[in-house]
Amino acid sequence: MSAALEEFCGSVFWNASYLTRPDADLPVCFQQTVLVWVPLGFFWILAPWQLLPMCKSRAKKSSVTKLYIIKQVLATLLMLTAVAELALAFVEDTEQAPLPAVQYTNPSLYIATWLLVLLIHDARRFCLRRDSGILFCFWTLSLLCGILPFQSLLRRALQAPISDVPRFVLFFISYGLQLLLFLVSGFSDVAPETKEITKKNPEVTASFLSSITFEWYTSMVFKGYRKPLEIEDIWELKGKDKTQAIYAVLEKNMKTAVRKAQAELEKRKRKKRRREGDPDHGNNVSKAQSQDILVLEKQPKRKKKGDKGDSGPRKDFPRGWLVKTLCKTFWKNLLLSVAFKLVHDALVFVSPQLLKLLIAFVSDEESFAWQGYLYAILLFLTALIQSLCLQQYFSLCFQLGINVRASLIAAIYKKALTMSSATRKESTVGETVNLMSADAQRFMDTANFVHQLWSSPLQIILSIVFLWRELGPSVLAGIAVIVLLIPINGLLVAKAKTIQVRNMKNKDERMKIMSEILNGIKILKLFAWEPSFEKRVNEVRARELKDLVNFSYLQSVSIFLFTCAPLLVSLASFAVYVLVDENNILDAQKAFTAISLFNVLRFPMAMLPLVLSSLVQTNVSTARLERYLGREDLDTSAIHHNPIAGSAVRFSEATFAWEQDGNAAIRDVTLDIAPGSLVAVVGAVGSGKSSLVSAMLGEMENIKGHINIQGSLAYVPQQPWIQNATLKDNILFGSELDEARYQQVIEACALLPDLELLPAGDQTEIGEKGINLSGGQKQRVSLARALYSNADIYVLDDPLSAVDAHVGKYLFEHVLGPKGLLQKKTRILVTHSISFLPQVDNIVVLVAGAVSEHGSYSTLLANRGAFAQFLNLYGSQEEDASERNTTAVALAGDEEQGDEDIEPCVEEGPDDVVTMTLKRDASIRQREFSRSLSKSSTNSWKKAQEEPPKKLKGQQLIEKEAVETGKVKFSMYLRYLHAVGLWYSFWVAMGYVGQYVAFVGTNLWLSAWTDDAQHYLNQTYPTEQRDLRIGVFGALGVSQALFLLFAIILSARGAMRASRVMHQQLLSNILRAPMSFFDTTPTGRIVNRFAKDIFTIDETIPMSFRSWLSCFMAIISTLLMISLATPFFALVIIPLSIFYYFVLRFYVSTSRQLRRLDSVTRSPIYSHFGETVSGLSVIRAFGHQERFLQQNESTMDINQKSVYSWIVSNRWLAIRLEFVGSLVVFFSALLAVISKGTLEGGIVGLSVSSALNVTQTLNWLVRTSSELETNIVAVERVHEYTKVKNEAPWVTEKRPPHGWPSKGEIQFVDYKVRYRPELELVLQGITCNIGSTEKVGVVGRTGAGKSSLTNCLFRVLEAAGGTIIIDEVDIATIGLHDLRKNLTIIPQDPVLFSGTLRMNLDPFDQYTDEEVWKALELAHLKTYVQDLPEGLLHLVSEAGENLSVGQRQLVCLARALLRKAKILILDEATAAVDLETDHLIQTTIRSEFADCTVLTIAHRLHTIMDSNRVMVLQAGRIVEYDSPEELLKKHGAFSAMAKDAGITNIESTVL
Repeated sequence: MSAALEEFCGSVFWNASYLTRPDADLPVCFQQTVLVWVPLGFFWILAPWQLLPMCKSRAKKSSVTKLYIIKQVLATLLMLTAVAELALAFVEDTEQAPLPAVQYTNPSLYIATWLLVLLIHDARRFCLRRDSGILFCFWTLSLLCGILPFQSLLRRALQAPISDVPRFVLFFISYGLQLLLFLVSGFSDVAPETKEITKKNPEVTASFLSSITFEWYTSMVFKGYRKPLEIEDIWELKGKDKTQAIYAVLEKNMKTAVRKAQAELEKRKRKKRRREGDPDHGNNVSKAQSQDILVLEKQPKRKKKGDKGDSGPRKDFPRGWLVKTLCKTFWKNLLLSVAFKLVHDALVFVSPQLLKLLIAFVSDEESFAWQGYLYAILLFLTALIQSLCLQQYFSLCFQLGINVRASLIAAIYKKALTMSSATRKESTVGETVNLMSADAQRFMDTANFVHQLWSSPLQIILSIVFLWRELGPSVLAGIAVIVLLIPINGLLVAKAKTIQVRNMKNKDERMKIMSEILNGIKILKLFAWEPSFEKRVNEVRARELKDLVNFSYLQSVSIFLFTCAPLLVSLASFAVYVLVDENNILDAQKAFTAISLFNVLRFPMAMLPLVLSSLVQTNVSTARLERYLGREDLDTSAIHHNPIAGSAVRFSEATFAWEQDGNAAIRDVTLDIAPGSLVAVVGAVGSGKSSLVSAMLGEMENIKGHINIQGSLAYVPQQPWIQNATLKDNILFGSELDEARYQQVIEACALLPDLELLPAGDQTEIGEKGINLSGGQKQRVSLARALYSNADIYVLDDPLSAVDAHVGKYLFEHVLGPKGLLQKKTRILVTHSISFLPQVDNIVVLVAGAVSEHGSYSTLLANRGAFAQFLNLYGSQEEDASERNTTAVALAGDEEQGDEDIEPCVEEGPDDVVTMTLKRDASIRQREFSRSLSKSSTNSWKKAQEEPPKKLKGQQLIEKEAVETGKVKFSMYLRYLHAVGLWYSFWVAMGYVGQYVAFVGTNLWLSAWTDDAQHYLNQTYPTEQRDLRIGVFGALGVSQALFLLFAIILSARGAMRASRVMHQQLLSNILRAPMSFFDTTPTGRIVNRFAKDIFTIDETIPMSFRSWLSCFMAIISTLLMISLATPFFALVIIPLSIFYYFVLRFYVSTSRQLRRLDSVTRSPIYSHFGETVSGLSVIRAFGHQERFLQQNESTMDINQKSVYSWIVSNRWLAIRLEFVGSLVVFFSALLAVISKGTLEGGIVGLSVSSALNVTQTLNWLVRTSSELETNIVAVERVHEYTKVKNEAPWVTEKRPPHGWPSKGEIQFVDYKVRYRPELELVLQGITCNIGSTEKVGVVGRTGAGKSSLTNCLFRVLEAAGGTIIIDEVDIATIGLHDLRKNLTIIPQDPVLFSGTLRMNLDPFDQYTDEEVWKALELAHLKTYVQDLPEGLLHLVSEAGENLSVGQRQLVCLARALLRKAKILILDEATAAVDLETDHLIQTTIRSEFADCTVLTIAHRLHTIMDSNRVMVLQAGRIVEYDSPEELLKKHGAFSAMAKDAGITNIESTVL
């Protein structure tokens, strides 16, 4: 081989003697062949792929840029030099003897190469990124290989005159051009037409160099340093990283995988059944089996739900498909990262070998200086390449992480949209949100380190192989220690897992109670039940903390073991090595090579258990996700859409149940509803009216029969679902705006007056769950949404219940009735109000889920069936329908036209004029009111100049989540340390100091030990010296570990203390916050504090603090050791640390802001999800699933964008820091080489092996300090909510007298109130007296201030002026609980909490069971509760969903009966109840509360006609206050309302 090459070059190819002299060099032939062909070979293998865009691309070329021209000119010049060289060869050839072949081949090769370069430059114009990575690598390689000929030509030129001038000149020209091309290709080449794309995301056009060093990100870091980043500043995601793109792939793979898994599941079940099958009937088996299979094919669904009955283990579910699916989806990413990781892992082992050579070089007097410098440079280069590979690898891993998380969240969201109702019952909203937050997050964390699974064992094996070469068999001692540690660790991991699972349950439970507390906070306040719930949460929390501290102890033991591990390992190995054989002397080469290998070992050894334990946790999450995602979808096969003439909706023997094996909620319904008809569905509470509607919407499980629906549906649920958006968006619900139709809808739904009252009209932002609208307004918005959607069939579930009688009448006439907007549509109306029945086309009467009769009003009356009796009981049939239709519509909010069209009444008298003026007055006042609202000053919480002028006061209800900007205040760290306890903190720090003092001692001792090899060169090594060395080494090592154990255990105790204190403060403060705080803060945001931030304080911050401390100490000790070896190093430290500091400052401000943006953009994902789940039936009924999916995707992308940016910022930093680390290595090696004569091998080994370790530690320091900064934000966020202004104290010095209020007299004295300081008054000076045991009805149009009145009595709203006096006590002077415990309310929306029924009635356990049963009996619930298997201990599900609305209302009545206070307030309690229940409630209240003062806020005038007095409110003032008889005679506002309700005189109300 070498002979052929020598002939080819015409000179010697290789001669080792060239290298064994101080001025070493390589032979010319070697330079001309190997050094030229290596880069060219690399290029020709990889470059042709770069031409592919030319062949297949249909894209058009981007335009020519300056950079492109420069590149092409340089490449052309290079080609010319090659041509010149070839020409030169031909010219010389003719002159003298033939030249060696190399002079022809090399220039020809170069010509071809430069041609290819020109082509590639052109081909890259088809791509967005116009710069080629392969070219860049080629330039680098070529320049590196060119350095050797370069220096040897220079040296020759300096020694003697140049022999071959033209070639000499051409070489340097060509080298210079290559250098220029290398520099030019470092810049990003952006075509003018891609400028826009680059602005959105510079990454797509960044050059190769910029990509591998993340240089393109620098501008963002600077921006972040100059000003806090906003979400608008962050660059868009690449197309392939958008949620939609990722999820599309995942979904495709998921479908096939789930199908397979379900088949497996069926197999498993069949096996199980076979095993459990009766062994006696051997002969019947085959028959039974075939039967079985038939059953399976017929009803695979039924089987799955079947095992719900047994309370044994959770049901089986399709398993093992999730991880496969994810791997299949992200395989490209996985492969690439494997490649990078392999290169990195290989290079990790090069450094110890170089270190060995370096120590040998220092110890050897005869070695040449150039060797030392070569080793130093090689150390630097390996470190550099290693860090580039590692950062690319990390970048890929983290991208994988966020993409996995995004696709999982998208999958969970989509699943939630298609879930069947039975499935929905199995997991509460809280659990599902937890799947999104905790479990998807856990996958993300695992994805970051998943490659450690193969890389760690690989690194461990390689280290052992190299160690064997150093120390021989004695390594086995070290390995034995490692092997011993593994099972111990496995034990700890298993134990930790059980604790973890238990804690997940506790966390779920705590979050469930919390979200219930937040949803029902109003009830808690009205009933003064906060302490009871606080106790419940604290009990769960105590369990959680107990587990946490056990978990921390386990963790501390395993950390202790792993810190000991490298030490014990090296101690064991060295001791055995020295003791085994007299001749084995530990010298510096061996010891420090071994130590740096042990250091390499340390990382995979520490990572492997971490990865395993995180895999264990992910395993739990996998099961949870697989169970959730593998569940049944909604089965809508029973809903057909076949065109049948003359029928809009047809039920054919439809039987539906809520659960597959549950009792049928509707039975054998056969109905035909004609297109364009209005059908009313009536029946008692629990007769299946709502179920009928749900069955039509496909929300129930079909048992038999089907429903045929023709055309699109619109649905108005019984409890309106309102989105957190503007009022207008709520009505449009994603449709295009058609102004005329929109106005028509608003008018028909009587929303105009409300719009005038709302601060910003239809642009007012509605809070979560419609918090700032009254019940009636919500219902009308919900109706308007359906109306606007312009569907064919309208399904209305009791929409008129929450509105007052006259509004109800108005809505019926303008919307639902024969003359309404919907007259041409098919309407199915579930209703409780009798008054409209005569006007409907068809009435369906339901009894216990079956249709008992149906027909028109007159037919049913004539039938004298159930319906007729029902009417006779409740209907007031004195006036007949025609008469009723002539009564005026005097809707107290349409005053403008109201003035003209009030028909003259029978006795026209002076009073009428009064009403007129009153009305006109009110309307003018109302208009002024809304005008003054719009004028009033802008919100105070934002700086005035930032506020866009169109935001009106109070328009924005929900404040933007405060994002703290700038540096995290140092006080936050102090606050946390205070919570931990200052003594704890001090001793923890001391423990770490002790550990590192021992660490430095160990290393210095080892260095001295290795130098013994030089001192006792040719003597025998004294044994006592040897034993001393080993003993002290061991003692120092053990003390190091003990210090650490001490510190960690202390920190675990301290951290638990901090967790307890902070959660306690947060909880008690949130429960004491005033109602207005909950109105303006979305629940999601508060829940986030209790979930994410408390989790961070519990688990993440203690870890961060610990790792920060140990990194910091490690770096200090390393720098100390290097400076001890080579004092000059101290000079290098200064500039490096300055650079380090600046990079850090720049980075940390950006990174922190990005983390904050991440947590702020994360909340909307969860709140949008929660909103979707609560409005599922509406979304499905309207068929808007797609739109909500898209909205979820865009919300996700905003979050992804900030997370991605944060990941890149980490890589940006790491590359720069590792560069610092590489320089530290380089300088410590260089200084060792320079001061060669004066140093011992031991100290050099110590200094360089420490330096090799420093890179990683530097990286970790920044990582942990920024992580600590980001996590401490949780303390800041929790603290922000512990500083929320509290409401008045619960109990004050002044206690009311015992048994207060004994009489129940209420006096309002010029009482004024407003909702928030910046808003107008809602009650404008009310003065009235309510006597003892008086029954007072309060009426008025929606928004007149009726509900505000109750809020004032309970001091949910504090007075803006005036007082309320109850039994001679001014209520403002006593504690809130003293006040609230002594009043009783039956609230508007019946809110129940999950827990037992008894807990819902009596959370403090202050009543006996007899009293509770008595209350239930009076509330007509006794029979129902007695029939329940658990009786009083019946578990109520979240928000009381397993009771009907009517039953919930009765439970609320029972609560009131149990408390039996002197004053009872009834807030529209009769709204959602049918007449029968209504009747029950009324009679009970009459009999039981006869000796109490009762305030009834009513919408149905029937309910208050027998009150002693009636108070009529209008726009926050009392307009009339007298007995009903007087008011009816007066012909004022009240009599007008009464007329609408069809009440002419008192007697007409049977009720």
